[in-house]
Amino acid sequence: MTSNTRPSYKEAQERLLKWCQSVTRNYECVKIRNFTSDFADGLAFCAIVHHYFPDAFDFNTLNHDSKQNNFDLAFRIAEEKAQIYPLLDSDDLIHGQLDKKCVFTYLLTLYHGLKNHETMTNKIFEKRKL
Repeated sequence: MTSNTRPSYKEAQERLLKWCQSVTRNYECVKIRNFTSDFADGLAFCAIVHHYFPDAFDFNTLNHDSKQNNFDLAFRIAEEKAQIYPLLDSDDLIHGQLDKKCVFTYLLTLYHGLKNHETMTNKIFEKRKL
């Protein structure tokens, strides 16, 4: 595959899943293997957001039974700190079935938004050092 070739949907899913696993590896209660059931309690979203904004909330106080709170917290912090609009609705996630493509799309948005935020933060930090 050349560098100009876009990854297939399957390759993009695999890369995004690896990124999710990488940023959540230090969160014992979060194990990500898929884009559905592993995101059902909201803790995976919280762990991803917490990885980038560890001072925004205390991850250790979260409970897998508090799905509404977990989803709302992750979506709110991502929006406040990185201007990532919540494409998913916590009510739909709790009362409906998680749609793999919707979760994938939001995670892709999170990935790009958080990586962009990280890059911008690093640039600001580097300018301050000069």
